Amino acid sequence: MAEQVSRTGTNTDTGTVRVDAWIWSVRLTKTRSIAATACRAGHVKVNGERAKPAQSVRAGDEVRLFHAGRERIVVVRRPVSKRVGPPVAAECFIDNSPPPPTPIEAAVVGIRDRGAGRPTKRERREIESLRGRQ
Repeated sequence: MAEQVSRTGTNTDTGTVRVDAWIWSVRLTKTRSIAATACRAGHVKVNGERAKPAQSVRAGDEVRLFHAGRERIVVVRRPVSKRVGPPVAAECFIDNSPPPPTPIEAAVVGIRDRGAGRPTKRERREIESLRGRQ
């Protein structure tokens, strides 16, 4: 018996969809190729396990994506493989991600002048104290 695909691109027999297609369709990444590349690089985990691009996701699965300098933690509410509009995409997952860093927190990163070489032991300790590490 052939599997049936609904208008939203979901496999109606099993209710699953490829993880790279789902990440792209709910607008977590800009293109599907970026989503597939993130999967191949190990930046996508489904239920705590590294995911290949063709791995299936279904409702209730937790997807962790490290993209654009932050980690997104989402729970699949509805699997869709066709790209949908932002209001519909927001209904397809529950976002459990930590809030993005404020501009002040993001600016704390120490930036060294180009060609300055490696920091000395004293400079390294000063950098660590600025970052709040012991």
